[in-house]
Amino acid sequence: MTEPTLLVLASLADGEKHGYAMMEDIQRFAGVRLGPGTLYGAITRLEQRGWIEAVESEDRRRPYRMSPAGREYLKDQVAGLDKVLQTAMRRLEHSV
Repeated sequence: MTEPTLLVLASLADGEKHGYAMMEDIQRFAGVRLGPGTLYGAITRLEQRGWIEAVESEDRRRPYRMSPAGREYLKDQVAGLDKVLQTAMRRLEHSV
């Protein structure tokens, strides 16, 4: 999984957001500023995979939400990352 994909899914894990709100949220929690091209490219890929979906809105901004399939995918990815992080921490503790 690419980093923008993970960041967008993590941002949507706590509720619906439009693109600018995702950019701000991602910068707050990850310290990463995604440019519009990177963000909307990730949104397009996630929609095509069925992991997020657009939400009807009367506003000109288009909010998105994570689908159940997206939530399962994110859980799987986070579990894999957690395993890598735990291994790295254990090895660092024993390194010289």
